[in-house]
This record gives sequence, structure tokens and C-alpha cells, in this order.
Amino acid sequence: MGVNHWIAGLGLATLAGAGLAGLFRLAVRQPQAPLDGVVTLDGLKIDVEVIRDPEGVPHIYGATDHDVHFALGYVHAQDRLWHMELNRRLGQGRLAEIFGEPALGFDRFMRRLGLSHVATAEAIAMGPEERAVVNAYVDGVNAYLSTHRWRLPLECRILNFRPSPWEAADVLAVGKLLCWLLSANWDSEWFRSQMVERLGPEGAAALEPGYPTGQPLAVPPGMSYTGLGMPLLAEFQEVQRSLHLVGSGMSNAWAVSPERSATGAALLASDPHLRPQMPSIWYEAHLCGAGLNVVGATMPGVPVVLIGHNERIAWGITASMVDTQDLFVERVQGDGSTRYLTPDGWEPLTTRIEQIRVRGRDEPIVETIQETRHGPALSPLLPGEARFLTVQSTILRAQDTVRGAIRLNRASNWEEFRAALADLGVALNFIYADRDGNIGYQLSGQVPRRKKGTGLLPVPGWDPNYDWDGYLTAEELPSAFNPRCGYVVSANNRIPDVAYPHVLSHDWIDGFRAMRIEKQLLSRERHTVDEFAAMQMDVYSEPAQQLVALYADVEPSDPFEVRALEHLRRWDYRLTAESIAATIFVELKRRLLQNVFGPRLGPLAGCYVGSSTPSGIAGSAYPARVTGFLLDLLRRADPAWLHPQEVDQRSPFQSWTELKQASLSQAVLELRAMLGDDMDLWHWGRLHTVSFDHPLGQIKPLDRLFCRGPYPIGGDGDTPCQTALGAGSYRATEWVPSYRQIVDLGNFANSRSIHTTGQSGHPGSPHFDDFIPLWREGHYHPMRFDRREILDCLAHMLVLRPA
Repeated sequence: MGVNHWIAGLGLATLAGAGLAGLFRLAVRQPQAPLDGVVTLDGLKIDVEVIRDPEGVPHIYGATDHDVHFALGYVHAQDRLWHMELNRRLGQGRLAEIFGEPALGFDRFMRRLGLSHVATAEAIAMGPEERAVVNAYVDGVNAYLSTHRWRLPLECRILNFRPSPWEAADVLAVGKLLCWLLSANWDSEWFRSQMVERLGPEGAAALEPGYPTGQPLAVPPGMSYTGLGMPLLAEFQEVQRSLHLVGSGMSNAWAVSPERSATGAALLASDPHLRPQMPSIWYEAHLCGAGLNVVGATMPGVPVVLIGHNERIAWGITASMVDTQDLFVERVQGDGSTRYLTPDGWEPLTTRIEQIRVRGRDEPIVETIQETRHGPALSPLLPGEARFLTVQSTILRAQDTVRGAIRLNRASNWEEFRAALADLGVALNFIYADRDGNIGYQLSGQVPRRKKGTGLLPVPGWDPNYDWDGYLTAEELPSAFNPRCGYVVSANNRIPDVAYPHVLSHDWIDGFRAMRIEKQLLSRERHTVDEFAAMQMDVYSEPAQQLVALYADVEPSDPFEVRALEHLRRWDYRLTAESIAATIFVELKRRLLQNVFGPRLGPLAGCYVGSSTPSGIAGSAYPARVTGFLLDLLRRADPAWLHPQEVDQRSPFQSWTELKQASLSQAVLELRAMLGDDMDLWHWGRLHTVSFDHPLGQIKPLDRLFCRGPYPIGGDGDTPCQTALGAGSYRATEWVPSYRQIVDLGNFANSRSIHTTGQSGHPGSPHFDDFIPLWREGHYHPMRFDRREILDCLAHMLVLRPA
């Protein structure tokens, strides 16, 4: 269904034709909940102060733990009710109820996963500590809903629906959604199986990027481990025999010890990289009361600070790339069977019925979901998949993640920090620093202990040798405390060295960002907060420097190509928005990727190198891993790669020099077609832009009301300031630094933070988009923590009073 039909189906045809001025007046005149004065509410015990600073960050002061989290729920709803509603519906698979047919595919996938059912089970099993916090937060959200029935967000008025009251399971569903998005890798396994079918095990193994030699590890090497592992090719071959195969958030975080800090105290930086959106995924808040004093980034719908600092410690987070999901091929008794093979014989499939209500339909869509002992079947949603595939994931099982997050906010030292992470169900990298000058790294989460294999490919569901054997203990997970080098770095790079005895992942992201950050940390003896800020905005490309060096043997004759190569050779390897060489480099790399891998992969090449959008719900991690592999192949220049035995996979180029020359020619021709013959105008920011889009921005002129951008931006997927290109696009649609934080553990007043758009989700608010210019220029606002400083710059004060 096209957007025009969607508008008509929602009854928005009149609205879509309205003038922008009228829509803007509607947004500005929409009554906003008061930010000053006194509001009387049921459910509170003692007065709570909500002090907003000039940036719109609420500093919540309460006497009890209950009241502080109640107030957080209230201010989340006050500023981001639409965002909360969207998060809740995403986690529950209920988007089609308000958006209609275009959202049905996503709902079918989320219902199949069953995150909301797991969240309900977790809500029932919560202990008293987490139950008290979650219920207080929910009461605060519902207090806002009940007292502001006629102050609904503009989105709710446009879509003509009223949010229902919140429940504890809704909070947990939002948390499960975030955990799923940060841990999904099942699609890479599925894509690998497609490569095996096309190329055979040997050919697929040859295309598996290894972690580039010499790139950094999150945990320093030298720990005493025994080696592991079935060789890669052997696993491809064994799984092929067993199954009869025929021939998805990136980030940076680092910390330095006092010996490497100009302040004499530990410094910590963190910038999670997520998709740009409107409003921002993050909402900054400060919670103070009853032994709790924590500030940082929250996510609307979740009652804790996810990244930040308290009075004693600070922490940052990156996606670990650890494999906590496996695909299983189940053997069923023929088409339409209700039984599948287990190690104990044939067992009945579990069947779950989901009714998906779709706007514009009188009757719900009925989805019948079959599950095995491993998890739900995904095959019905995978194009052309004939096997009965199920997914097993730690996220699809009840966990204690909310308890771990609550305890993390209160942790006061390394031991309490690690104990809190032991309760987190999702595998994430945590960077740590404290007031005593300690720094560290810790992997969190439940990591499966595999009996056999490495989680690379779908495995036989009937073979008990491939079952999980529980989870690694907290003591077995990688960790580093006060390393001798005086710093810790995590940028989605490989965590341990090859001697680590357990299977963690094979999908480590290329370590170019970590390499650059490490070089910067080693470039001077001591670091300042300002220097950390410059590092977070760094658009220097390690692979660009390596690629240009590999063009030493290329001497083109075409004048445009000669000039393009001159730009590259005189370049400082910084992908600024004004750079001409950056534009040439990015297009050249795209052409090289296609020319090197296209002949072997054929129709799979686009998903492998990131040049085309994956079909259906499955993508892969390969585009973020393939640059290092490309550079390694160019360095080795092995003629056998260009001319394998399989005739249909042979390259049209006779030598690597010829391939490089042809790639340069193709890149220059493409850029001339797009940007014209005046190379002085080939600025990277003409192609590489970022937009902050809103779901309703698909409807004109609502895009001008709800969306912001496009803005020219520097960087790419391998620069520390990561602005990853979308599939088949030059725009930064995949990942951008969604939140930046720098904490000075010796002087919290010297700490700073920023996120992408603004604190408010209301288009008529001055805080809807006021962060954008700061974020684009690498500026921050103070991460205020001291009450006197907060009162000195008070912008609004709201008192929440018990009825």
C-alpha cells in the first residue's frame, strides 16, 4: 500500500492538504502541561521537586525512592508521551493498530518473537526491589495520563487515538525491545547459510572476514586460556552435511586512569551509535533521593539511567557483538505437521495464536505461531526459506535485567558494579571509572555455553550436541580492571584474544575506530575533557590511509582520474563535510567492494557489501566487517582470488592493478554524473547528510513540522565519529553518535553531555530541536549534578504534591 492510500485509510487526506502554517499553529497552540507551579497527584508520599535547567533536563528531587521514580514516569510522559507510546507498541507488535497496513510486517515479526509475552512473565516474577521501582514509574505515567486527558501529543490527535494506561509489563517490553535491537545476529547466520548454498562450504569460508591482524582488543591479551574451536571450514562442512545445504546499535566508549588524565582523576567518554530519529532515542534526567543520585541518559518508557554517573562511579556502553542467538533447523513430520524431532523423539509443536488489529480492517489478522524447545519459527517471514527455522535467544527468555539496571544506578565501586551487571540479561560492553581512580571493562549478560560449533550457521535442532549448556558465569566473562596501559577502549571491536576458551562471536566489527581511539590516547601523556570532546568528533579514517597507500602502483591517464588520485594522495584522511577527497574515497571503496566480491557472490553481493537493502526482515553484519577484509585482499594481491576454479565466479580483471584502475575509473564517472565535472564542488557533505525523521514525516507537509534536516555531515562507518551510510545510499541513516557523554571523576562540574535533537517530543516546544546545532558542531551542555549549580540556572520548577 502506498503512502497516499495510507493517508486516505487514516482519514488524513484533508490534513495532508492543509497549509503548513495551520499545522504549525496547531502544534504551537496545543496546550502543554505546566512546567512551573504545583500539581496535586494521587500516589505520591511527599513533595517532589522537578527543576528544569535551560536545556530542559529535569533534576528530580524526592525524599523516597518511590516518589523519585514516580516523578520520572510523570516527566517522561509530560515530554515524550508519543515516544513512549511508540516504544511500547514497537515492543508489543501493535503498530498496525494506529498506522495500518504499512506496519503489519513489523508487527508480525514482533508477535512471532513474543517479547511482550516474555515481558509479562518477567513482570509476574519481579522481586520486591524491582517491582517497587517499576510500579512507581508506571503510577507516575498513569498520573499524567489521568490528569492531562485533553493534552495529548499532536501525533495522537492526528492519528485519533488515546494511549491506554501503562502496566509493569509495558515497561519491561520497552526494555526487551532495546535488548533485542542491541543483540540481534540471527540474520547473519541466515545470510551465511545462503552463501553456503550458493558457493559451497569452501567458497563461503573463503568469504568469511577474519578479525584484521593488529587491530585492538577490548581486553588486553596475555590472559592464560586454553584454545578452542572447530576450524571454520570444518564447521561449514559439517553443518552442510547435517542439513543438506545445497552448493540489525554500534558505539564508542573509553576511559583513562588518573596517570593519563590532566585533571588527576579518571576520565570516561561514551557515545552510543544508533539510528538518527525524531525525537531522539534518549532523554537526559537527574534522579536524586533516598540514597540515589544519578544523572545521564534515560530511554522514555524505562525507569532508570542507562548511561551516566552517580556520586561514585561512571559508565558507558557499547554493543558487544557477542552471539546470544542461534538458528536451528527443525525436522518436522511433513507439511502441516504438528510434531518435530527432539533428542527424545517426536514432540508436539507449541502453537500460539496472535490477533493483530490493523487500522482500516474490520477483522484482526490471525497469526498462528509455532514454537519448539528452542524458540519461535521464523521461516514464514523469510523470503524463499523452505526449512523450518527457529531462533533461540537469551532475550526471549525471562531475565532479571531491570534489577541489574536498578542496582547499576546505585553501585558505588567495582565490585557492586560487576554484581549489578551479573543480573543484566543482555550482552553489552561496559566501560567503568570511579572516584578512586579505578578504570575497567566488563562484558555483561547471559552468554550461551555451546556444546558444539560456534554459532556461525543454522544447526540441526534434533541433535543434542548443538544445544546450549547453560550460560557462562560472571567470572568467565571477559573483564579488565586497571590495565597496565592506563586505558580501556571499546568500539564494537573484538573483545578477547584467540586464547579465550569460550565462543563469544564471529561477527566482530572491524577495529578501525578502536585503532584510531587507541592511537589518540597514546599520542599524549595526559588528556583533558576538551581533548576527549575532539576525539568524539574525530572523522579521521584509518582505512582511507591504508587504501590510498595501496594505490601507489596505479597511474591513470585520464585527466579526471589523475586529479582524483592527486586529491587522495594529498589528503589528510579526514572525512569532513567539506572534503573532496572523502567523496572520492567513499565512491572508490564502493566500486572496489563490488568488483572484488561481486563476481563470487552474484545476487548476494549487495547484502554482503552493503550496497543494496536486504529483502524482508533479515540483513547481516557483513557490511560493517568487510572493509578490513578488502584491504587485506588488496595487500596480498593473490591472483588465485581473481580466478578461482569456478568459472562463473571469475573476475573480469586480469590483475589487481587492473581492478584498482577500473574501480577508480568507475568511481570518477559516477561522481561526474552525480556532481558534475567541477571537482572543486565534490564536497562530501553534498552526498553525506543526516536527517532526523519522524514516523509521520512520510506525510507531506507533516515532514516540515515533525522532521529536521537534511544536514551535511562528515565521517563514515569507520571513523570514530561514526555516521554510517545506509544500504545503497550516501546518507547517514544507519548509525550516528546518538548521545555523547564525558565525565570527569575528579570534578563532576567539568562533565558534559548532548544528544541529537532535544529533550521535548512536542514540535511546538523550544526544546524539540535545540540540541541539533550543538550536536552537529561538537558542542555540549553541562552535565549538571550539584544542586547549587542547578538552582543558579533554574529555568522551571514544578512541585508534585500528594493529593
